[in-house]
Amino acid sequence: MSTWYDTLIRAFGGVPEAPEERELWDDLIEAERSLGAWDGDEVVGTAGAFAFRMTVPGGALVPAAGVTMVSVAATHRRRGVLTAMMTRQLSDIRSWGWPLAVLTASEPAIYGRFGYGIGTYSMTLTADTRRVRLSMPPGTDDVRLRYAAPGEVLEACEAVYAAKVPGRAGMLARQPGWERLPLLDPENEREGGSPLQCVVAERADGRVVGYTRFQVKPRWETSGPSGVVRLRDVEALDPAAYAALWRFLFEIDLTSTLETRGRPVDDPLLHLVSDVRRLGVQVKDSAHVRLVDVAAALAARTYAAPVDVVLDVEDAFCPWNAGRWRLTGDAGGASCERTTDPADLALSVRELGTAYLGGVSLAALAGAGQVREAREGALAAASLAFGPGGGPAAWLPHGF
Repeated sequence: MSTWYDTLIRAFGGVPEAPEERELWDDLIEAERSLGAWDGDEVVGTAGAFAFRMTVPGGALVPAAGVTMVSVAATHRRRGVLTAMMTRQLSDIRSWGWPLAVLTASEPAIYGRFGYGIGTYSMTLTADTRRVRLSMPPGTDDVRLRYAAPGEVLEACEAVYAAKVPGRAGMLARQPGWERLPLLDPENEREGGSPLQCVVAERADGRVVGYTRFQVKPRWETSGPSGVVRLRDVEALDPAAYAALWRFLFEIDLTSTLETRGRPVDDPLLHLVSDVRRLGVQVKDSAHVRLVDVAAALAARTYAAPVDVVLDVEDAFCPWNAGRWRLTGDAGGASCERTTDPADLALSVRELGTAYLGGVSLAALAGAGQVREAREGALAAASLAFGPGGGPAAWLPHGF
């Protein structure tokens, strides 16, 4: 795998990774699920997949391929290398019995043609902590915070993370070995910041109910200290613990800015702050979702309202998905079967991936001309059913 991985690194600029980062990915890469394109004895393309389980609406954990490490050598553009790898990979994923594939894109324009749709979004924040006040819910002052070495409290933090997974579509159950990813802290990537720090939130009985991991970059101006808090992650099991952790982050001594990325678009922080404009919110694409097996994927999730709709699906790369499917379901479960009945909605598998986790409505896609209503009223009913149903917004918690 060394030559394969070196080819990938070159495609992403050629800057060597720190030894501990290379070691982690060497341990996590699933060689049996990796593809290489060869020109003679030279690797000119790479693609991999991780065996994930992703939460879907309704709380079920569904097998999903975490598509990753996709690259084509700059010397071999426009030769069909990427198309060949993606086509083979989709066929492989189907043979493994996994109904979903998901990826994060270095260039979002690439993957739509392979049937991936943007299924989740995330927020980047740059908060001016000197000019924002936080409103604390009852019980915040009862939460105890303490510093801890990240590795020493890893098990307790992972238990908090695991408790959050069933409640939000798009989250990934942590597979063995992946608990090491949040602790990765190469010195050459700190850019003047501190080593990774961790603070846990505890109840009076010592039970850990939240945590945050972050770095601090000291900075000084003529007017005084203006350090930056670089937030890695923050999770908590209740509103008081969550607010206590954010208050701590906003009040770290000698700092005036907090930076973070990859936060859910409905982060409760937006409702704790006195001035949301001071958070410098930016929204970007996150998880690109692909239904590899339309019937299995649609039957795996629940629906926010009763639905009985015939979908006419277009799928050039997975012909087994193409055609008409009758989806029936509600909050208790669903089924999806082949049918010869007339279509109610026509769309491609890309739009199904976009709407699948409930973060983007079918109505919005229809407004862009990407979903066509063939039976009056079908769009409104299906759009309501596919929605989050009052639950939190879909969110991918980390990349891969």
